[in-house]
Order: sequence, then C-alpha cells, then structure tokens
Amino acid sequence: MSISSSSANGAATTATVANGELANAATATGQPIGKLASASALSAAQWLCLLAIVLVALNLRPALAAIGPLLKAIQGDISLSFSAASLLTTLPVLAMGLFSFVGFRLATPLGLERTVAAALVVLAMATALRFWAPNAGLLISTALLAGMAIAMIQTLLPAIIKARFAEKTPLIMGFYVTAIMSGAAIAAISTPLLASSLSWRMSLGSWVLLALFALLIWCWQLKAPKAASQTIAPAPAFSFWRNKRSWQLAVFFALGTSCYVSVLAWLAPYAIEQGLTAKQAGLLLGFLTSCEVVAGLFFPWLAMRSRDKRQVIAILCVLQLLGFSGLALLPDTALLLWVAMIGLGIGGIFPLAIIITMDHLDNPVQAGRLTAFVQGIGYIMAAFTPWIAGGLRDSLQSFTLAWLLLAASSVLALYLGTKFSVASYRQHFAVTSPA
Repeated sequence: MSISSSSANGAATTATVANGELANAATATGQPIGKLASASALSAAQWLCLLAIVLVALNLRPALAAIGPLLKAIQGDISLSFSAASLLTTLPVLAMGLFSFVGFRLATPLGLERTVAAALVVLAMATALRFWAPNAGLLISTALLAGMAIAMIQTLLPAIIKARFAEKTPLIMGFYVTAIMSGAAIAAISTPLLASSLSWRMSLGSWVLLALFALLIWCWQLKAPKAASQTIAPAPAFSFWRNKRSWQLAVFFALGTSCYVSVLAWLAPYAIEQGLTAKQAGLLLGFLTSCEVVAGLFFPWLAMRSRDKRQVIAILCVLQLLGFSGLALLPDTALLLWVAMIGLGIGGIFPLAIIITMDHLDNPVQAGRLTAFVQGIGYIMAAFTPWIAGGLRDSLQSFTLAWLLLAASSVLALYLGTKFSVASYRQHFAVTSPA
C-alpha cells in the first residue's frame, strides 16, 4: 500500500527540521544516517546525550503519577469528585495527543533539541504553579499545561534518539521508556511520604527541582561537540491519515496507553478503598511502576534478539489480561500478583509499541513523524479512559467494570499484535514520488 505525499508546507517543515538538528547526527565520512553509531561503544557525546535523555524522561510522568496517592488529601481540602479528579489525568493525556500532531512544525524555528529545552521550561513552570494551587480549576490547569509540554518532548525525543543512535535505537528507547516509568515510580512512592511532613501542594510542587536539573544537563549536552554535520536529502512528507497500518499502530498504542493511564489514575484510590492507607497505596503504585521499569529494560532487550517482535507482544498482552481479570474478580486473593502482571505487561507494551512503529521507516524524520501520528491518535483515544473509569466508579461505587474493560482491551491488543510481521513493514510503507 502506497502513501500519498503531503502538502508542500508539510514537506518544507520536514525538510527544515531534517536539515537542522537531525543533520548533526550524520558522520563526517559520508555514512548514511541509517548507519549511524555503528561502533560497538557510544561516544562521549552520545553518553552525555543518553544521560540527558534519561533525566528528561524522568520528568514525563510525576505530574500525573503524583496525584493518585494524594487524591484523598486533595479531596479533603478542595471540592473534587472522582469524575473531576479524572481530568487531572485525562486533560494532560489529551494534550499529549493533540500536540503530537504539531510538534515537528512548532520545532522548526528552534530545532528539535532546543524545542525540548523550551518544553522543559514550560513543564517546570506548570509544576511550580502547584505550590500555590488554591482550587481545582488551577490544579487542573497545571495538569493541562504540563501535558502540552510533555507532548512536545515525547514527540521529538524518538526522532532525536533514532538520529543519534541509529541501530542502537531499540536499546536507547528501552532506557528512555524505563526512565519514564521510573519517574512515575519515584513520584508514586515519594510524593505521599513528602506530603506526610509537607502539604500536598508542597509535595506536588517540589518536582520542579527535577525538571530544572534535567534542563541544566540537557542544555549542557547541547553545547557538547557532535559529529560533523552532513547535508541530508529532504525526506518525502508522508500522509499517514489514509494508511491502514498507521491506524493499526495508533490503536495498538492507544490500548496499551489506556491501561497505563487508568492504573496511574485509579490504582491508588482503588487500593485505599480496599483498606490500604495512603502511604501503602503509594507503595503499591510504586511497586506497579517498578515492575514497569523491569519490563521496560527486559522486554526491549528480548525483542532485539529477533526482528519479529510478535511473540513478545503476545506475552505482554496475556500478562495484562490475567492481571486486570484478577484485579476485577479476585482482588483479595493475590493483589500483588495481579499488580505485578499488569505492571510487567504495561511496562513492556509501551516501549514495544514505539519501537515497532519506528522500525517501519528507516529515515529518522519519517519515523519520528509516524511516531508522532501514532502517539497523537493513541493519546487522544486513551485520554478518555480515566474519565470513563472515574464515571463508572461514581455510578457503580466500584472499579470492577473498569478493570474488566481493560482486560478486554488486552485481547484486542493481542489480535492487533499478530499483524505486525516484519514483511508487512515495507508493504504498508512503500514510498511514492510527489505528483
């Protein structure tokens, strides 16, 4: 199936970005960009870049993960129903989806890496505003602002990673996604502990320190010497909207992300309803995200052993299915086991969805734009699941149906995963010349 060319404006935007930040990743010897970083060891500049990427990624989930363990305290201080509280997760995820479509266009004036720095500044501002959040309206506004910043970073970083690390992309993506999950784990565990000696506002706002530190290291790596620039031929601008595989990848990403944001929003409140304290609920959420960290390291490494990643995807989907089913039907039997299964499944599916998406196209700009499309559609679809789950909790006084629906979504993800054979990559993304 061929992909039609986009408009001239879209092509110009892609060409500008391609010849800007991503051009710096080419080698001085004239190597194709797809052969970058073929050496067995990373250069000093790549190590510094990896450190900066990890630190930036650590900031991409505390704005969401810190809310759940503190929800009871927040509701005790300001008027906030479960449906309204779901907006603290729904709106950032929705913003992450919407801004994925414009990330490359907005990055044109500054370039990819400087745009990431600017987005970190916005994220730091959104986090700092939580020191003074007097009501639900401002608290929700900070979540929306944080979501916009996170969207820009998540849209651009995969393209930067593919340009800087080439065939090492799956491994670096594993570190990147693991850092995202680690940020959620650290926030889930430490935020309620901080709140026990500080107010919930001080606890939420304190994450600005991590954002500022990441900004410092990111700006430092911008000044580090890189490989000599080389002009790259502008990549054709594809239109993914009418491509069947683009939508399959987007729905697969949406299903995995729906599970992730739903447990991020509601696992801690659910645990409190089961009789756990706020600190214990935070530790349970931290245990889940710790399992995600393990999965984020292990499953991308396992997937690198074969170009066909469908077997790994099947394992992850089955883990999610069993975990959510157990959480809904037998929560008192083996709560830690169900949470561990969910964490391993979610933690593996998230990086695999991105890796498989980027595997479909060799050019970093094209792969980055496809990833932006997949994340855009996926996050928009996933954004409504915490709100739906919160509404079901308000109506039924139980999260059981929500967990069962997430178990069913794992079955659909398993079905979609069977379609992602290596042979189908080029079949769905044959390039046609502009008319």
